[in-house]
Amino acid sequence: MAGLLTRRTLSVGRRQTTRCLSAVLLLVLCVVPTTVLCEDAISSAAREQVATINGTTVSEADLAPLIAGQLQQLRQQEYDIKSKALEQLINKRLLEAEAAKQGLTVDQLTEQEVMSKFVEPTEAEVDAYYLGQKDKIQRPLSTVRPQLHQSLRQAKAQQAMEEYLSRLKTNAKIQIALHPPRVKVGDDPKRARGNANAAVSIVEFSDYHCPFCKRAELVVQEVMAKYDGRVRLVYRDFPLDNLHPHARAAAEAASCAGDQSKFWEYHDALFLNAPKASRDDLKGYATTVGLDAAQFEQCLTQNTHRSLVQQDVEEATKLGLSGTPAFFINGRFLNGAQPLEKFVQIIEDELARAQSGTVSMRKP
Repeated sequence: MAGLLTRRTLSVGRRQTTRCLSAVLLLVLCVVPTTVLCEDAISSAAREQVATINGTTVSEADLAPLIAGQLQQLRQQEYDIKSKALEQLINKRLLEAEAAKQGLTVDQLTEQEVMSKFVEPTEAEVDAYYLGQKDKIQRPLSTVRPQLHQSLRQAKAQQAMEEYLSRLKTNAKIQIALHPPRVKVGDDPKRARGNANAAVSIVEFSDYHCPFCKRAELVVQEVMAKYDGRVRLVYRDFPLDNLHPHARAAAEAASCAGDQSKFWEYHDALFLNAPKASRDDLKGYATTVGLDAAQFEQCLTQNTHRSLVQQDVEEATKLGLSGTPAFFINGRFLNGAQPLEKFVQIIEDELARAQSGTVSMRKP
């Protein structure tokens, strides 16, 4: 009996070992990006059946165009949650290490290095803060002074803590391996401005008659001025025909101006005068920016750039976009008319990554 059990045990062990070796072999093969087996596995997964309709198969690939935008947002949300948690963990570990180094508890270290050093809010600062928030507070200063003082105190303490953590990070060896989600986005050198070799490339999908896009253009101009030589901007068309029926004609006209190397001048004129885009309006903008009127008229009449605009619309749809403006900063999605701070946050991160050898996701 003992011998039988031993043989059975050995047999089970061999089968488990074989399965483990097979799994390891498959893993090793799939690490190699050129392996046909791995490509076949990925292709098979993309074709995975999720339903049948009257005998017709519905696959994962069929769902992709319908859910691309939602999945993209979910991936971004997942990254944001992980990134915030990672930041908190790094801060905690740095404080613990520094406290241990000085023979203190974290609370003692915080009191010594932060709380004892920041300056308490003055009465003048509280008064100024109240004046700035008076319309929202709608109460006499005498009744809210203690709360305002406490609010300012917390803000100062938070700033002091951030500055202290920044100093700890400067002296620490920290390597971040958490990567933001990226997608490959098409490029168009004819509608690009800025340094062609810039480390950061922004691809903007926009609609000339979208009020949010017009607002976003002011922020984009700030971005380009702030990062002159370090950021490249590419404009792509995504006219929302149901909302702005003349935006597509404006988009085609801008590319006609591009044929005469005046794309950005015409682009600016369209946003400045939006939503005026009658035939006479489009011709008027051409005169304003100094185009050859006959050449421009011929371009419009022959619908020279109709297919280009449609290609942009189709790519925007494949990317899961449903509104404008939408930005891809080195492939990182930023949705809507965002403030300058949102652009700065991503751009600074991308510039730092570029210094460490990260390659941007730009598709020709």
